[in-house]
Amino acid sequence: MNCPHHIKIFDSEPRSYKDLPVRLAEFGTVYRWEQSGEISGMTRVRGFTQDDAHLFCTEEQVAEEIMGCLSIVKTIFSTLGMEDYRVRVGLRDTDSSKYTGEASNWDKAEEACRAAASALEVPFSEEPGEAAFYGPKIDFVVRDVIGREWQLGTVQVDYNLPERFDLSYTGSDNKPHRPVMIHRAPVGSMERFVGVLIEHFAGAFPAWLSPEQARVLPISEKSNDYAAEVLAALQEAGIRVSLDETNERLQAKIKVGAEEKVPYLLIVGPRDAEKREVSVRSRGIEENLGSMPLDEFVERLAGEVADRGATCARSFFES
Repeated sequence: MNCPHHIKIFDSEPRSYKDLPVRLAEFGTVYRWEQSGEISGMTRVRGFTQDDAHLFCTEEQVAEEIMGCLSIVKTIFSTLGMEDYRVRVGLRDTDSSKYTGEASNWDKAEEACRAAASALEVPFSEEPGEAAFYGPKIDFVVRDVIGREWQLGTVQVDYNLPERFDLSYTGSDNKPHRPVMIHRAPVGSMERFVGVLIEHFAGAFPAWLSPEQARVLPISEKSNDYAAEVLAALQEAGIRVSLDETNERLQAKIKVGAEEKVPYLLIVGPRDAEKREVSVRSRGIEENLGSMPLDEFVERLAGEVADRGATCARSFFES
């Protein structure tokens, strides 16, 4: 894990209470020795990347910092339309010897996690024995399309590692004080998150998230020049778009685009070129959306991408 490295960065220079909170973040590679038979695709791997962050704060700042971490996780889930999740507060098992640190610090950390989870206004469960060895945590457990649960985002409150590494900052009383450390990974394992996300959308990502947001399909070679103009207009607007100039029949091009789950297929022919229009087919509905001026489509799609809404094509184009 990357915790010791961020701890050493914090400890590399004198800190004042005026400097806190200090927030350090990175996309760090970490490793876990999963046993044979436990590895599964992208969702359970031995080497993975974490959106790892560590926050060093005063005890008075803990509640606000936790809420800030949790709001990031909620924003990610709401933006992606991932609404089927639960919140788990992992506490220590008082009968176990694996946990380190003073009981009084554990009590404060656990109470801070309970208060933060309560403020989320979503149901949460307390699960003794699920805490990290150094402190309690709040996990977001997401259910995928076939009902499996995956722990993704996590926030952990830690009074113990600052003690073990002898961290300190100078308080307003000009005396040394021990900071509290918060471990934050809003997404968790990037590989697991992407794997769950692919299944969540069944590969049919909303336009703003799709690797390819639109594809231009000329009816024949005669329309290639106008198709290139459409391609350039979309690229200029920052849209991820491609051009299918193969010699396949139009229906074959449409079939490939549908199978590859491209959000918008833009069919262009001689009449479209004359009127500066595109004929739009959306992945979200069976029938096509009809023709519209090229400029209007570019503006609408750019707006949908900027809005980052996971709305379906029908509701967008009828709005």
